[in-house]
Amino acid sequence: MGTEGAAGPGPGTRCGLALLLAAGLCTGCGPAGTGTPRQDTSATPSASATSPEELCTRVVSHWSRKVLDSDTYGDYQTMGLSNGQYDILRDAVDAARATKKRQGAAAADAVIVRKARAGCRNWYRSGGPSNGPWQ
Repeated sequence: MGTEGAAGPGPGTRCGLALLLAAGLCTGCGPAGTGTPRQDTSATPSASATSPEELCTRVVSHWSRKVLDSDTYGDYQTMGLSNGQYDILRDAVDAARATKKRQGAAAADAVIVRKARAGCRNWYRSGGPSNGPWQ
C-alpha cells in the first residue's frame, strides 16, 4: 500500500494558506512599533459650527449684493432662499438702493450687512423657517 492517493495539499495550496494567515494577522495594525490600531480622524467635527443666524446673514447679504444693481429681485427659490429670507433681502436691497444713491456703494454694502444681520436675528428669534418657536 502506497501513499500516492493521499499526498495532502500541494505546495501552491500551502503557500496560499500561509498568505491568508499572514494577511489576517496584519489587518488593522497601526504604524509599525506602536501596537495600537489606527483611528480614522477624517470625521472629526468642526471646531466651531456656524449658527443659523450667521448662515442666513451670509446668504442674504450675498444675494442682496447681486440684486442691488439689477432692476428686479429675481426668484427666491433659484437663489436658494426661503420666503422669510427673501423678505429680509427685499428690505435690505430697498434700503441699500436709497443709500447707494446718496452715499455710494460702500455705504450701501454696510446697509445690506446691517439689515441682513438684524433681519436674520429677528427671524430666528421668532422661530425662523418653522414660523414658530424652537422646541
